[in-house]
Amino acid sequence: MKTIQRMRILGALGVLLLAGTGLTGQTKEANSSAKPAGTQNSNANPATQGNTQQTPAIKLRVNLVQVKVVVRDEKGRVVKDLQPEDFQVYDQGKLQMISTFSVETPETLRKRAEAAAKTQTTAAPVAAKSQEIPQRFVALVMDDVHLETWDVPAVRAGTQKLIESMQPNDRIGIFSTSGEMREEFTSEQAALTAKLKELSARPILGKLNSGSTCPEVSYYMADQVINHNDQDVLKVLRVEVLNCQFHNDPKLLGAAQGVAESLLRQELVAGNADNQATYRHVEETLRSLSTKPGERVMILVSPGFLLASLYSEETGLIEKANRAGIVINSLDARGLFSPASAGHGISRPSSDTHVTSDYLSDYRIQAQTEADSVLRDVAESTGGTFFHNSNDLGGGLQQLGAAPGASYLLGYSPDDQKLDGKFHLIKVTLPMHKNYAVQARHGYYAPAKAAEPDEKAKQEIEAAVYSQDEIADMPLEIRTKYQKSGGDSVELTVNSHLVVKDVAFRKEDGKNCNKLTVTTVIFDENGEYVSGEQKVLDLRLEDEKFALVSRYGLQIQTRFELKPGSYSVREVVREADGAQMAAKTGEVEIP
Repeated sequence: MKTIQRMRILGALGVLLLAGTGLTGQTKEANSSAKPAGTQNSNANPATQGNTQQTPAIKLRVNLVQVKVVVRDEKGRVVKDLQPEDFQVYDQGKLQMISTFSVETPETLRKRAEAAAKTQTTAAPVAAKSQEIPQRFVALVMDDVHLETWDVPAVRAGTQKLIESMQPNDRIGIFSTSGEMREEFTSEQAALTAKLKELSARPILGKLNSGSTCPEVSYYMADQVINHNDQDVLKVLRVEVLNCQFHNDPKLLGAAQGVAESLLRQELVAGNADNQATYRHVEETLRSLSTKPGERVMILVSPGFLLASLYSEETGLIEKANRAGIVINSLDARGLFSPASAGHGISRPSSDTHVTSDYLSDYRIQAQTEADSVLRDVAESTGGTFFHNSNDLGGGLQQLGAAPGASYLLGYSPDDQKLDGKFHLIKVTLPMHKNYAVQARHGYYAPAKAAEPDEKAKQEIEAAVYSQDEIADMPLEIRTKYQKSGGDSVELTVNSHLVVKDVAFRKEDGKNCNKLTVTTVIFDENGEYVSGEQKVLDLRLEDEKFALVSRYGLQIQTRFELKPGSYSVREVVREADGAQMAAKTGEVEIP
């Protein structure tokens, strides 16, 4: 998988083309010492401070934590008209100042797509395709390792409804926890439907001793005995073994004990193998999804499974999703679940003895009840939704896969954040709207140490490249044009105009100094990385040239060799001293 770390843009030094100025880049390192203009009243209420103070000339992104929030009223309808002052954000119980705020709706997405289409100047903008720029990537992860055979038809039918409801700017990929099924992100419904037909139950090693075998040994029972030393479960299984394999001969009770312990060890190993495979392939999908430019959502379709001792895997999965800004929605594939019928279908007649049947029934109920905890955890911890207790899997998948009517992105920089690598609880409230339901992630992991300035810049640029959000600390406009360059190749030129009159330059040796990093990346129509380039410039301008640049801005030009096709162009500019940024997305259709 191509990632931004593997591009030639990272770490590459180049010469920035400054039209009309005759300037070239120099390599002297800038000193990051600028501070935000103005000061804040330390006694002011942090909840209202960000809404009343003037915006500083320099906007520092210091330890910025962003939380995506969806708000619903008492009838479940998305609320669209909230303002920053309606929200309060708590970090470890401490009220924070909301420093950034934006709202995303279908209308803002439409305007963003239209603006991107207007960046093409070679011919008339391709308005007919402006809505087809990929803006949402939905990774459908089918947990075929834990799915039962009788779950598959309903999951297929429900998923097909989601595929048929796709919007032009949606891209869906289908993946599985066994690794046997994979369809990369695409807008082609036929390809997704064909891949969906391959769905089946594919346990790795699990269910070795469950079902119609006698005795029935479940992963839950193995976990209770081996990891929690539950001797009652072992006694029940010993009775089952004695009945099934030793004709209830009390003289063979010791042998039955040995067989029971062996079966439990086998089942624990098999269940752990299934869970580890599940986590490994979910993480692989997360990595793939994190390289997509736009909103990124994962839907985990599963009957649930027990964590046993693998809590660190779940925690790591949640941390990776939160760091990548990926929301995980989950769906219980069992539908409307009745614990009373847990564990048995027509194909699995019970082998319980009259002595142990009540105990085994209780174990099945407990196992099935606990199985959905991981689905609930990953959804709630990443700001997602857990859909369960409903047979309308199609409606559930459409709900989980569709963009909400409105979402809010809140940003804050935690006060006195400790670099301890620990989990910080986040709570978002609406004090004036207590009847509204708030959907947001529950927390994040603080960094274990302060990032070096270069590493911090790299992280911020990478995050901005893979986002579709506009950043306008510095006004930026981009225009694209293309011309044939021989054979099937086309030369695409990206012309950018950057306004820097409000950027703080420091004086050094009588010159006005700052460093700009300009990153331009090309993605294809399915969000796959195609090409990228980074230009780094240490600006050291005499006063006369600085006045021209401040008045007229900078003209930046970047060229790419491409094949005919549909592309999106993402450009991110970051200046070093104040960490101000600019980001824009363009669209180009090359026939």
